[in-house]
Amino acid sequence: MSNVRVRIAPSPTGPPHVGTAYIGLFDYAFARHAGGKFVLRIEDTDQERSTKESEEAILRALRWLGLEYDEGPDVGGPYGPYRQSERTDIYREHAMKLVATGHAYHCFCTRERLSQMRKEQQKRKQPPMYDGTCRELSADEVRSRLDAAEPAVFRLKVPREGETAYTDLVRKKGEPVVFQNRHIDDQVLLKSDGFPTYHLANVVDDHLMEITHVVRAEEWVNSTPKHIMLYKAFGWEPPKYAHMPLLRNRDKSKISKRKNHTSLDWYREHGFLPEAMLNFLALMGFSAEEGEEVFDLDAMVRDFSWDRIKTSQPIFDVDKLEWLNGVYIRELGVDELIERLRPFAEAGRLDQGETTRKMVGIIQERLKTLDEFDKWTWFFFTDELDYDVETLIPKKTTGPETAAILRAALDAYEGVDEWTTEPLEQTGRGLCDRLEFKVGQVFMALRVAITGSGQSPPLFESMEILGRTRSLARLRDALARLGEQEGETGRIAD
Repeated sequence: MSNVRVRIAPSPTGPPHVGTAYIGLFDYAFARHAGGKFVLRIEDTDQERSTKESEEAILRALRWLGLEYDEGPDVGGPYGPYRQSERTDIYREHAMKLVATGHAYHCFCTRERLSQMRKEQQKRKQPPMYDGTCRELSADEVRSRLDAAEPAVFRLKVPREGETAYTDLVRKKGEPVVFQNRHIDDQVLLKSDGFPTYHLANVVDDHLMEITHVVRAEEWVNSTPKHIMLYKAFGWEPPKYAHMPLLRNRDKSKISKRKNHTSLDWYREHGFLPEAMLNFLALMGFSAEEGEEVFDLDAMVRDFSWDRIKTSQPIFDVDKLEWLNGVYIRELGVDELIERLRPFAEAGRLDQGETTRKMVGIIQERLKTLDEFDKWTWFFFTDELDYDVETLIPKKTTGPETAAILRAALDAYEGVDEWTTEPLEQTGRGLCDRLEFKVGQVFMALRVAITGSGQSPPLFESMEILGRTRSLARLRDALARLGEQEGETGRIAD
């Protein structure tokens, strides 16, 4: 199978899309499994919307994910150029061949006429299709109108009878997918500005780049008969097709930025690990050994088979992705996690040696994304905690009771000689027994006083990292805040 060649062909018209990574992942896994080649082609024939910035973002996103392609616009290869905007002469040449062989024709219909035609078809409840007005123009009339510089497009001359079929590697599992030719439109192949449509450029490039398998989303199924007709018109052998199920929102609609984050840049910037994103995208369409949910790219490459592709509608559930990301974060060594966290932390906050290792170690279990670093560690880097005094008072506890807890805690911790986690926790539990308060009441009051929040990393590990002086100062500050509230509201009384 070493002759396998697959490609991913995104359009650089916006941020790099998760759908590009999804299809690219399956291209990559299949190519590597088969010992073949994975090609990146940029389909930038939409001159109004395509930008260099979007192309660079696509390249950056694929590199971030580790989907290394063998050929592409930035790495070259024997079948270049790999940007369609640099191949327009090739498309025009091939379009002219189709006209010469009677498989395509010039169409001079204006936008206004086509718009009116569609309106009339809608009134008659007919499917919108070109009505063939220019399909049988004589050669003399075509030449005359071209000589007069009348704008024209090239259309595929679809047979009106018979059917077109192909076998899909994913859909129907080997049974032919059949289309009646009478329902297939005379698709525009070359626009009046000389740029090709997706259909012509796609087929010409796939053939000239010797692509053996086309992996793409199922929304392109209805385009496949048009492509097969083009292959036949050119006298070429079509590739094998695999149409992957579409990524969907929770309501089963096609994934869209209105209901989900679709930009790969967003996930990178918000601290998702590339290996977690690849694992998540693989779960959208691939059944791993024994139903495992956590597996790496190497395992997918090793076990790849088209028989393992799922055809059910995959839900792009960001909560599931966050869970999976957390799994991968917890599997990292502390030193590697520190390096991964650097882009998400303020300068200098991860340069404190062993203190940094301890701090990262106690938040590792809680991190779902790397950009949560500040959420869990902010209180280590300030001596002015910002919290509402009401949060100091645990549920089913009064203000005076909370003050009593904190006074007893201050007295007890001032007597602790070894400021490490174990004796700090023993002291805290001793307070619970002596004061006859529940553990939750004592620990919550301490947690808010020490960290400024009811949700924080492990309390006593945090106190060890903060050190004696800062921890005791925070207990005194909490008592002072309760005292201020007593003076203002009279709520706390001796």
